[in-house]
Amino acid sequence: MQQLFSRSLHHPQLPHLPPSRKDYLNSDPFLEFSSHPSFPPLPLLGHLDPSLARHTHGGRDRERGMRGDGGMRGGGGMDGGELYLTAGGTQEGLSPCHLKKAKLMFFYARYPSSNTLKTYFPDVKFNRCVTSQMIKWFSNFREFFYIQMERFARQAVREALTRDGVPRLGRESQLRVGRDTELYRILNMHYNKSNVYQVPERFIEVSEVALREFYSAIWTGRDSDPCWKKGIYKIICKLDSPVPDAFRLPGCPVG
Repeated sequence: MQQLFSRSLHHPQLPHLPPSRKDYLNSDPFLEFSSHPSFPPLPLLGHLDPSLARHTHGGRDRERGMRGDGGMRGGGGMDGGELYLTAGGTQEGLSPCHLKKAKLMFFYARYPSSNTLKTYFPDVKFNRCVTSQMIKWFSNFREFFYIQMERFARQAVREALTRDGVPRLGRESQLRVGRDTELYRILNMHYNKSNVYQVPERFIEVSEVALREFYSAIWTGRDSDPCWKKGIYKIICKLDSPVPDAFRLPGCPVG
């Protein structure tokens, strides 16, 4: 079985654990992601429970955004599989290169303001439509990020339970997102598909924080509250880091 984490999640039984944690794990509409166009059929920690493969029925929470490939037009193109931006001042609309750059920028800023976007996309002529589209891109990036965090956190909770229902807790502080894990591979493929950019260590740390927060909330049953994710969003929102100066230039940074 493929392993997500380098350390064991199995620890002695906790006295405060509710007796029927499996009830929290059997079904959650948030995990019904198989119909989302951004999710390839990827293997996880062994075989996932079939209940995680149901198609989506119902709405998303506030982190849902439009597809990240919408609203692109203008001076973008493809050259041997690589994205490029044609030269020449500012342009109206968004190109494939802008989408690629926005995904790389997500490594640093999960919740960028409109002023931040204008600073790091100097070749874009911003108007209400363009600004709205770029904000929706980042909303979509966050949606994918949080779905993966919850997806792997629930899998970790499942693996922390024995088949006969006796709980064995793996402390959330021991969860990790190393560069050799499946979770890291999925995130890197989504935001850095060409793999030409070095994923910053800070993004890995933020991913670990998010994973642990989801794990803790699921384990303690807080996910039964319809608004349980809002607290996690507030934590991750405060962990944005400065975007490198290389992003201030037109085109996609490589590093």
